[in-house]
Amino acid sequence: MSTTSSPSASAKDLQPKKKTRPAPTPVCPSSSILLLSHTNQVLALHRVQTSSSFASAHVFPGGNISPFHDGALPDLQSLDIHQDSEVYRLAAVRETFEESGILLVRKAGAVGLLDVPEHVREAGRKEVHANRIKFTDWLESVGGVADTEGLIPFTRWVTPLTMPKRFSTQMYIYMLPLSSEPAGGPKQEFIIHTPTHDGGLEHTAATFEHAATWLDKARAGDIILYPPQYYLLHLVSQFTQSTRPNGPVSAYEYYQNQREALVSFLKTTPTVRPGVHTKTHPTAEIPWADKIMSPTSLFVRRSDKRLVLGLDKPGPELKETKRGGDWDRVVLVNFSKDGPRYVEVRWRDDVLREEREGEGVESGAAKL
Repeated sequence: MSTTSSPSASAKDLQPKKKTRPAPTPVCPSSSILLLSHTNQVLALHRVQTSSSFASAHVFPGGNISPFHDGALPDLQSLDIHQDSEVYRLAAVRETFEESGILLVRKAGAVGLLDVPEHVREAGRKEVHANRIKFTDWLESVGGVADTEGLIPFTRWVTPLTMPKRFSTQMYIYMLPLSSEPAGGPKQEFIIHTPTHDGGLEHTAATFEHAATWLDKARAGDIILYPPQYYLLHLVSQFTQSTRPNGPVSAYEYYQNQREALVSFLKTTPTVRPGVHTKTHPTAEIPWADKIMSPTSLFVRRSDKRLVLGLDKPGPELKETKRGGDWDRVVLVNFSKDGPRYVEVRWRDDVLREEREGEGVESGAAKL
């Protein structure tokens, strides 16, 4: 018998093989809280330099879902993994406790946050972090329940395919009680919530600052803020001014007015530039609670070489759905070996107009 290959087999072998695109790296479900103090300052944690994600950056408290503590989620391949749920909310409360020592926990069957003695709280913090006791079991032992109803959904972020580790992170806003009650209102016990780091396991500092202050520090190069954190702080900073005006308004009214304006913003659609009445992009009709963003590279600016990131795409897993993020705003950033620098949130139309005008200038100069 001849061992020579048949002509048909040889021709088949010579055919160019179609490249199969690898499946996306599965996302890791996680959640995080933008926590407002009684003066509407925002809590940020300084990550350790050896962290596997966001090393040396300032981040909001949060972390991965733990089936042991938080409950089971749908299969990672299911689109339901990208939906807000009680599991995500419980994880956000638990991670905030583990990372900052702040308990977003109500008294069982009562109004107001639970005040747990420091030595009991810190002992429970270590036990929960070490998985020696379920978070909900520990809460029950101190007479509390996680205040998941107090969490306000505020966008979801899906890591782009270019990153080796990918997350689907549900973001929330939580507002700690104000320090005083309005005249004639019910009196409640006020608890001073002082954040502490976790002993250097994941963070070296836990600090409240005004959103505008965090942004100023990032612009000055004093801290690192990644685009998602910078973007969210930018939005919140529009409603949480750091300087109280002189006048008859009480501290309670001042900070409460800020919160009401922020909540109104979060509930308002379309999410476009104020005063715009032209036809909007479909993502503008998606409320902030339901926006899902997976940053994409649009182009590099000619003027300052910063990368322009679009925020309208929901990520590869959801590209066939009607979900999306924010078309109208973009993030400008320079990714260096030390992390993101010169981060800025701008209106997309303004950035595109500047780029077109810059091309016109360069084209005119080339003709001279």
